[in-house]
Amino acid sequence: MQKRTFLKLSSTMLATPLLSPLANLMPAEKLKNWAGNIEYSTERLYKAPSVKAAQKLVTQYDKVKVLGTRHCFNTIADSQHNLISVREMDQVLSFDPKAKTVTVGGGMSYGQLAPYLEKRGMALHNLASLPHISVAGAATTATHGSGMKNGNLATAVSGLEIVTAGGDVRRLTRAKDGDKFRGAVVGLGALGAITSVTLDVIPTFQVKQNVFENLPLSQLVAHFDAIMGSAYSVSLFTDWQQKRLNEVWVKSRVGGDDFRPEAEFYGATAATKDLHPIAELSAINCTAQMGMAGPWYDRLPHFRMGFTPSSGKELQSEYFVPSKNAVDAILAVERLRDQISPHLLISEIRAIDADDLWMSPCYKQPSVTIHFTWKPDWPSVQTVLPVIEKELAPFGVRPHWGKLFTLAPSVLQSRYERLDDFKKLVSEFDLKGKFRNDFLAKNLYGGQ
Repeated sequence: MQKRTFLKLSSTMLATPLLSPLANLMPAEKLKNWAGNIEYSTERLYKAPSVKAAQKLVTQYDKVKVLGTRHCFNTIADSQHNLISVREMDQVLSFDPKAKTVTVGGGMSYGQLAPYLEKRGMALHNLASLPHISVAGAATTATHGSGMKNGNLATAVSGLEIVTAGGDVRRLTRAKDGDKFRGAVVGLGALGAITSVTLDVIPTFQVKQNVFENLPLSQLVAHFDAIMGSAYSVSLFTDWQQKRLNEVWVKSRVGGDDFRPEAEFYGATAATKDLHPIAELSAINCTAQMGMAGPWYDRLPHFRMGFTPSSGKELQSEYFVPSKNAVDAILAVERLRDQISPHLLISEIRAIDADDLWMSPCYKQPSVTIHFTWKPDWPSVQTVLPVIEKELAPFGVRPHWGKLFTLAPSVLQSRYERLDDFKKLVSEFDLKGKFRNDFLAKNLYGGQ
């Protein structure tokens, strides 16, 4: 199989008139996620361009789920009944430079928001590798970038507006709602329809990106904390072969850390040209490297804001382990290299700081993630995931909520100490389970 770029996003969203199902417009098309591996269980997709429209839709149906940019690789946003798109709620609703906050509609993407903030001299603390995902969707699934001192993207959320099952609008803030707010931010789509998000912002900053090739595994084992903590954000890419990491992407904050690029980095050599995470592929759509300074939003992601390709063909899984167990976990996966490699495009290793959000995989523990971008062969991937999960089990592994995993519900539930509190919060917002789908029923409430 020819390797294809693994970070792609649908550049057009399927539009529907208010209260008119998508099936009436495109009867020959099945509604899918951006990667094409998930075919949604209904074609009844309704457009909610406003809070009032979302309220009307939520109260009209007994069962609904909300779709954003459809970047999840599993069925967390699926519904057998009705789907609501909030993509048209993509405006900046308010910007408060004094409070250092910005409030955006539930459909806004980071790619839309970042230039707006930059023009006003502000920034977000971090971004994911792909800037096209929605702010609300990233927060509710605890999506992240990298950096040992950087929390996931949800940690920037300071306020939420949610349309509940009864059609009411609930507003929660970090300042006023304390623990309940911390339970709601990573809400997994269970609390209702997120119609706006308020984010903390910081003064804008510049970032340089340097890439190094062929980091010896032995060096990573001996100097893991120093390597991952060498700059503002560090990502490692590997195919798990030849006892080395293929590439190290070092994103250093100009004037903000002590990273000084040299020809060698812990035995890895400086790249002589821009690289793609999959070395055979063109770097034309990657953010600029070679130590060239640029704005935060054009360096922290791996791929450029203007890159809006058609849907991709890959599968993704990602596992969080406590930072203190990172080296042992990496070595455990490396021992599976011959089982993994036939199905793999590339893996990425990142670091994320601890947070206090109940359902975040980083709740009360700094974490390292081991990410897998797979070839689009689910039968094979489905066979290898349990093997990986078994090897990572001693480290209390937690999977990414929006990606593929096979962990038993009982095991998954045991990893979240505030799960019972979260269920009580869900009942407060959605007593009859209007927003509960098969994914949530299995993974949060199932007993197997």
